[in-house]
Amino acid sequence: MTKARVATVWLDGCSGCHMSLLDMDERLILLEEKIDLVYSPLVDGKEFPENVDVALVEGSISTEEDLHKIRLIRKNSKVLISLGDCAVTGNIPSMRTVFPLEKVLERIYDENATINKQIPSKVVPRLLERIVPLHEVVDVDVYLPGCPPSAENIFFAISELLEGRTPDLSSTARFGA
Repeated sequence: MTKARVATVWLDGCSGCHMSLLDMDERLILLEEKIDLVYSPLVDGKEFPENVDVALVEGSISTEEDLHKIRLIRKNSKVLISLGDCAVTGNIPSMRTVFPLEKVLERIYDENATINKQIPSKVVPRLLERIVPLHEVVDVDVYLPGCPPSAENIFFAISELLEGRTPDLSSTARFGA
């Protein structure tokens, strides 16, 4: 039996969705029998692979690097899950959008700095003017809201997809819970 190739990605968010993923506890062993985790912040993968069956993407898109990454993920994934409220709506990270980007950078790198006061032009990815949820940039196949989504809902969504079904989370998943 061929295992499904699964990837998890963390863009601009808090990693709470990945913590819920780990909260599946012994159910991770059940999934391991059916999947190969081919990319994740939980493993040491450097490049997003081709031919991913299911990609779970946590976080919103706030940098040019995020834009590049989500387009690559979509291109190389059969099913893309928008995992958690940040990915689904922009949530907390998108609160930065109400402030001019220049003011945000000044606040972070000048006003709050005690040494080396300067806005970085290298190393730190270039911020976008507006933070957006995944569906504003790429097509999303499954929306899994929650802050973070429960381990039960993540397990259910993955299990349904592995069985060839589209998960119906309408009665169990909701924003902020």
